[in-house]
Amino acid sequence: MDQVNPKIEESWKQVLEHAFSQPSFQTLKSFLLSERRAGKTIFPSGGNIFKAFNSCPFEAVKVVILGQDPYHGVGQAHGLSFSVPEGVQPPPSLQNIFKEISRSLSIPCLHSGDLTRWANQGVLLLNAILTVEAGNAGSHRNRGWENFTDEVLIQLNQNRKGLVYMLWGNYARSKARLIDAKNNLVLESVHPSPLSAYQGFIGNNHFVLANEYLSKHGFQTIDWR
Repeated sequence: MDQVNPKIEESWKQVLEHAFSQPSFQTLKSFLLSERRAGKTIFPSGGNIFKAFNSCPFEAVKVVILGQDPYHGVGQAHGLSFSVPEGVQPPPSLQNIFKEISRSLSIPCLHSGDLTRWANQGVLLLNAILTVEAGNAGSHRNRGWENFTDEVLIQLNQNRKGLVYMLWGNYARSKARLIDAKNNLVLESVHPSPLSAYQGFIGNNHFVLANEYLSKHGFQTIDWR
């Protein structure tokens, strides 16, 4: 299926060549084909499945923000974790992300939920699971995406240093085992969802800490607006 073949930015294609050839990825492709043959709608659209990579080449990555799986509502998912297309109302978790940015950086609260502007500066907005069935959150768990995106983190950890990893919530924090905290900055907190945002996400200063670390290691800082 064309939409699930690695139509992905060239540097990532080379780095992830082994991952694409693994049996788990072939099984994943077969699963997605069967779901579409069954008439199920899958988000994001095929052309956006690898948008996080196509928007941020391997050597350009400075920050990794790890989400779990795409939004399952119509018109929301477009291949970047936590992000929604221009003109779509930011979901509650993203609104809380914006609140923390506004609070910690003393800037007006953001309105556009399209985070492509971050990706273009070197923020890899990576979901651990890259597809979902419409209206069915978490429906593509344990189908092979986790193996693939774990390999993304492994390759970054082996070949890049001085990066910032933002791991929010228990699921994302479980991936800390793949990251060398001595050579990178690993920022962990609760998830920005309404259920937990005021139990440690609001006030975590991750966006300030990220820019301080990037500056210290010779990277241009991120404009989080």
